[in-house]
Amino acid sequence: MQISRLFEIVYILLNKKTTTAKELAQRFEVSVRTIYRDIDTLSSAGIPIYTSQGKGGGISLLDDYVLNKSLLSESEQNEILFALQSLAITQNPEIHKVLSKLSNLFNKSTTNWIEVDLSPWGSDNNKTCEFTLLKNAILNHQIIEFTYFNSSGKKCVRKVEPLKLIFKVHAWYLQGFCLTKDGYRIFKISRMSNLEITQDCFTDRELEEMTADHREKDSQTFIDVQLKITPQGAYRVFDEFEEKDITINQDGSFTVMASLPESKWLFHYILSFGTDIEVLAPKSLREMIEEKLDEMIRKYKK
Repeated sequence: MQISRLFEIVYILLNKKTTTAKELAQRFEVSVRTIYRDIDTLSSAGIPIYTSQGKGGGISLLDDYVLNKSLLSESEQNEILFALQSLAITQNPEIHKVLSKLSNLFNKSTTNWIEVDLSPWGSDNNKTCEFTLLKNAILNHQIIEFTYFNSSGKKCVRKVEPLKLIFKVHAWYLQGFCLTKDGYRIFKISRMSNLEITQDCFTDRELEEMTADHREKDSQTFIDVQLKITPQGAYRVFDEFEEKDITINQDGSFTVMASLPESKWLFHYILSFGTDIEVLAPKSLREMIEEKLDEMIRKYKK
């Protein structure tokens, strides 16, 4: 509390120029003696703060003083401001207030260096609203309910104690204690719908680390595949595969070695590349895709 009060005192003096110990004591609901101790602390820290007696006197800072000449280095100021800007995703109005104050204290203009939009291209703001609801539920320790589709397409209603939002590999996840399953789970936010915050509250649990065992999905086996992707598919190659697994061929195409889940998802994933992809190995996967494509063709020839 004292640290925030000290920064607030400096902020007041930078904007008001002169104030009195009595005014500060009333503002912070402390004694005048406490304010004078704060003044001594600021002075010891190298801030040129002084008091003057008589009419119009009070507590002041030397003219043209800004905070960045004293307590924090240039890089430290930038780190603080950048960190606050990144927190804007939480849509907490206090963040903008603090950011504005510290920008004035540091005598800096703010730079909007980061923006996070949770909604897909061309969609509305539903995902941003969901994010805000989840954030509020986490901070207020409120149980949530939502409809969820797992990776197999199974639909169910879950009641969860939300604990943490996680961004990992191009997607947002919610980590929480699932009351329906009586255990920790990690839910992909894009698969959540009909999200509601209940009036029921919960007490803190010890948050476990994010592991594969906690993911809300069926157990899967993985197979090693070799893919050839045309130059037209380059925009996805480096987005979805690690550089060490990619070989650039002389004709501009790419050969990719990857370990992918052996499931229905794999066929749909490969199909999403259209004519820009060819499965080179394993042979069993090539044959499965050929059978599926023949089945699709037969449907269109009816």
